[in-house]
Amino acid sequence: MKKIVFMGTPLFAVPILKSIFEKGYNIPLVYTQPPSKKNRGLEVIKSPVHIFCDKKKLNVRTPKDFDNLDEEKNILEKLEADLAIVVAYGQMLPKGILGTCKNGFVNIHASLLPKWRGAAPIQRSIINLDNETGISVMQINDKLDQGNVCSQFKVNINKDDNAEDLSLKLSNLASEKIVKEIEEILGNKKIFVKQDNLKATYANKIKKIEGKINWKDDAENILGKINGLYPNPGAWFYFKGKRYKILKANISNIISSPGKVVSDNIEISCGKNSIKILEIQREGKKVQNIKDFILGTKITKGDKLIDA
Repeated sequence: MKKIVFMGTPLFAVPILKSIFEKGYNIPLVYTQPPSKKNRGLEVIKSPVHIFCDKKKLNVRTPKDFDNLDEEKNILEKLEADLAIVVAYGQMLPKGILGTCKNGFVNIHASLLPKWRGAAPIQRSIINLDNETGISVMQINDKLDQGNVCSQFKVNINKDDNAEDLSLKLSNLASEKIVKEIEEILGNKKIFVKQDNLKATYANKIKKIEGKINWKDDAENILGKINGLYPNPGAWFYFKGKRYKILKANISNIISSPGKVVSDNIEISCGKNSIKILEIQREGKKVQNIKDFILGTKITKGDKLIDA
């Protein structure tokens, strides 16, 4: 079988690697991000891809970066791999690496390029209230997500899809398509088409501060933020010095001044319509459904959450 190098890190990449592995391709090497340390270094956490590789006895490399370019380049050149598949690896690949596989490096990107190039395409598509997204199969060059595209597969975004739901949907779709894509690329049956850069949008990395809710926004936009930033960093607000993260909500039609709690069930008025909270987490506490939260909360009907 042909040799496939794989590069990926999060859970999103695991089903795709699994499909390639189960097809029987020779995977001589997998690159993933280095293990992270928690609890002052006492606990070392490997990436989901790394954990999968350990179970399947696949060789793994975890360079922090490609500053030692010659070493990584020599390793890849000696493999004489036919193709590299990259899925949410977590860092840009230098130009010197991209010529080390016979058929180049191909990225599975979680958007319909050129829309949402960059680090957070799934989150941005939900926050932006897009109706659809998908995956793009793209040649990697030395510019961010600007390589030529050979295939795209679309999925609808449902109103209640959060980032975790949509990530699973796209990952499963990519895992179903990847084997045929590899076969056709290696068989020179694919035509790679240049992207229209004039239509490009960028999915910048999510910052924690973006999760702060502005109750003057429309309820629909606030719900997009809640779903798009689930589970982390989450959409949040302050009340009496404590931060509350909303994990699940829906839209209701009660109208009042923005940020006002308008019912005993913790419905909060927005710039247009209102948000009914279904799951919430107080800072330092566990996630609660709204019925349990109400029993112990100090947030009551009539409170105002703007600048509270």
